[in-house]
Amino acid sequence: MPLLMGYPAANIRPQLSSSASGIQLFPKNSIFVHMDEKNRVLIITYYWPPSAGSGVQRWLKFAKYLPEYGWEPVIFTPENPDFELKDESLLQEVSKDTEVLKFPIWEPYGIFRRLKKAPVKDPGIILESKKKSLTDRLAIWLRANLLVPDPRVFWVKPSTDFLLGIIEKSNIKAIITTGPPHSVHLIGRNIKRKSGLPWIADFRDPWSSWEFLDTLPMLQPVRNWHHKLELSVLREANAVVTISPTFKQELETIGKRKVRLITNGFDSSDLPDSLTNLPERDVFHVVYTGIIDAIRNPLPFMQAFKNAFSAGEKKVRLTFVGRVSEQVQQYVQEDPWLRSQVDFPGYLSHKEVFAYYQKASLLLLILTNTKNAKGNIPGKLFEYMATGRKIIALGDPDGDSATIIQEANAGKVFRHEALEDMKAYLQDRVTVLSEGEKGNLEAFDRKFLTGKLAQLLNETTDSIS
Repeated sequence: MPLLMGYPAANIRPQLSSSASGIQLFPKNSIFVHMDEKNRVLIITYYWPPSAGSGVQRWLKFAKYLPEYGWEPVIFTPENPDFELKDESLLQEVSKDTEVLKFPIWEPYGIFRRLKKAPVKDPGIILESKKKSLTDRLAIWLRANLLVPDPRVFWVKPSTDFLLGIIEKSNIKAIITTGPPHSVHLIGRNIKRKSGLPWIADFRDPWSSWEFLDTLPMLQPVRNWHHKLELSVLREANAVVTISPTFKQELETIGKRKVRLITNGFDSSDLPDSLTNLPERDVFHVVYTGIIDAIRNPLPFMQAFKNAFSAGEKKVRLTFVGRVSEQVQQYVQEDPWLRSQVDFPGYLSHKEVFAYYQKASLLLLILTNTKNAKGNIPGKLFEYMATGRKIIALGDPDGDSATIIQEANAGKVFRHEALEDMKAYLQDRVTVLSEGEKGNLEAFDRKFLTGKLAQLLNETTDSIS
């Protein structure tokens, strides 16, 4: 078992406050139950507004619609999480009736900030950097071999103790944990062991087979410890959920148990009426939204885009909305034609992204080109489909995302090396540009998906009552 540092328990000081967003911090002795209301489910998640990203959207939307199915969500999340991407507008989507427990977390990034005397970059940015400082290399090694399963592990014990005290005075009927970070699952496991409450573990990514772990200089005994922890979660949870058919099959193989599939989706209430209009016709505008990092490589598409349009007279535009790696931005700057056609507006709020959907003639999806690529279904895929714009994607044509796109007639998926095929598709889309086809997307509507979660909650609680 890897060595773990002690948790500075003296820093744990829950506070009581409230705001228009409905967020509340409860002291340990607070009783916040309404015994005559819905069944209550405790959702334990590291990512919650104002954090941004698909992991936030997944449980923000579940929390939004669960009350319509007889379940009242209670959110448990860190008071002081360490994340870069924020979207303050998401706080407006947290119902004033949703109780959000916030509890302090200690993360080791502060140590490295003091050593470097500078902000610590996102781990993904450090890993993809070609030039790593000694402090960066040390941070990566420690992350790989001492912080198991992840740097949020120090939150596990104090959170378990805090929540056990809350649960004793509440009407909590079930617990849900969502990872990564997978240390969150250990909180659910420990609470179940001591309280007997039914527990659902939600895997948004794999654990021991997660491609991210392969980028770390991890010792074999540490990798074995990951697998042991993962097995304890898979075997002890009353139900296990994941986001894609491939991840479902992998987890079933590892845990030798049934795993339920509940994909990500789109919220129809997010879609502005303007999306029913045709995009601008004077410019062929390809739009990507999300993160571009070491495992999402847009360079093949950029080359196909250039091959398709650099010699023609058609006005074209390629926009990357979101955080884009320094290497990709440098690649564009070094190419005069791409520099004049490609925009990097940076990270925008979820609401602001819809203005770019409106402009788009075609939406670009960059899937990972790694061992987990087959099961990679980005949350934005469903929102892309709901806009009615066609999609061009780079990834595994036999993967789960490709299957969804093909069955919905929503676009086409190309392998990263298929430059000529991408070029031909782009040129074809210029000539056949028309209003998109949304098709039947009911199965990916957030409200419908929440109904599946509520059904699983009912089954799980009924089975042990």
